[in-house]
Amino acid sequence: MHINRLTALLLSGFSVLLSSVTQAQITEPNAEGVSMGHLHYEVASPETERTFWLNLGAQDLGLEGRIGVSFPGLIILLSEGETAGGSEGSVVNHVAFRVESLKEIEDKGFELEYNQEFPGIASIYSPSGERIELFDDNLATNIGFELEAGYSDPVAERHNQDLTASIVTHHLHFYVPAGQAALARDWYVQNFAAVPGQRWRYLAADLPGMNLNFSEVDGSQQATEGRTLDHIGFEVRNLEAFCQALEENGIGFDVAYRKLESGIGIAFLTDPWGAKIELTEGLSDI
Repeated sequence: MHINRLTALLLSGFSVLLSSVTQAQITEPNAEGVSMGHLHYEVASPETERTFWLNLGAQDLGLEGRIGVSFPGLIILLSEGETAGGSEGSVVNHVAFRVESLKEIEDKGFELEYNQEFPGIASIYSPSGERIELFDDNLATNIGFELEAGYSDPVAERHNQDLTASIVTHHLHFYVPAGQAALARDWYVQNFAAVPGQRWRYLAADLPGMNLNFSEVDGSQQATEGRTLDHIGFEVRNLEAFCQALEENGIGFDVAYRKLESGIGIAFLTDPWGAKIELTEGLSDI
């Protein structure tokens, strides 16, 4: 089994010491104890990337020995390393945020690539070339999330309500082979209790902190491991028992559940389409 440099560091007991800011960033979990946790990027210059995210509106986490920032509902961890390529061509293509105003983002010095077909949508690019999609809350018309019939969830309804901060997480966009969007969406519904529905023209599933969108593309995309966005992370309460339940349902783990010296519980798995997922317990408590 291949374990990359980042995973090896975690398994050696590498401690992640978070400031008190972290407690306010990870959203309260759903009924099964799951919420969005973090995105982990491997980049050439973590300090340059941190400056980019802070300028966008993130808060510095104040990690000891690590570099990380946070938005409401999301932690972003930055490690130095070489990659096989960016997220373009990867199964997890990009992350998106809702913002009060695209003009305010532009006024901060960001170069926006506007979507000419759909007003209120633009992209910016990180120093490592990662595309970040932005939705102007006053102009974009495709922010809302329609829950599947029979589902009711006040947390998922946040996408249909006014913005509560200057910038908040909106969605992660998965690109899967033709005919598999429903399979991928349902996999996250079944295994992580995500709320199924539709976001504009995309099948979607909502977790506290992040909406997961699924698009169908020709051919398979690259797995995330070894790309700039190496993996995504979900925070899970009672993680050891949760992992046991996943195993009983036929889900295999790349790295089995264990607890680090820092007290944080971790486990790694890969979804059927190549998205590497780290499950953590404790990021919200330290």
